[in-house]
Amino acid sequence: MANPIYILNGPNLNLLGMRQPEIYGRETLEDVAAACTALAGEMGLEVRFHQSNHEGVIIDCIHEARVAGSGVIINPGAFTHTSVAILDALNAFEGPVLEVHISNVHKREAFRHHSYVSLRADGVIAGFGTEGYLLALRRMRTLVLS
Repeated sequence: MANPIYILNGPNLNLLGMRQPEIYGRETLEDVAAACTALAGEMGLEVRFHQSNHEGVIIDCIHEARVAGSGVIINPGAFTHTSVAILDALNAFEGPVLEVHISNVHKREAFRHHSYVSLRADGVIAGFGTEGYLLALRRMRTLVLS
């Protein structure tokens, strides 16, 4: 079995299901974590699911993944567009990185079209709702087990 896949979530994702459900849907982050854990189990993988509104905590999780993880799936939230520090942490991670966005960021405000994380990501999934996490997990399985 591969080391755990880290699934990291940035600011305001703790409000998933309550904040702008017309954009992000009604599922909670706990629902997403449960679905990811179940799918990972079916695929013979383990996940470590984290959310923080603090950039440094996310960076610490990426650093932990350098030692203990085999891949990172990240929805950096608004840090997507602002955080060179998260990009630097991801650049220090040697495994695969997949970027996930619940909404289609390219149909939204222009400032959301730029992603620092995409400069490191091996793939980007956007606009598939919370199902994007499951799609990323399926792809991550291929990347870490091949």
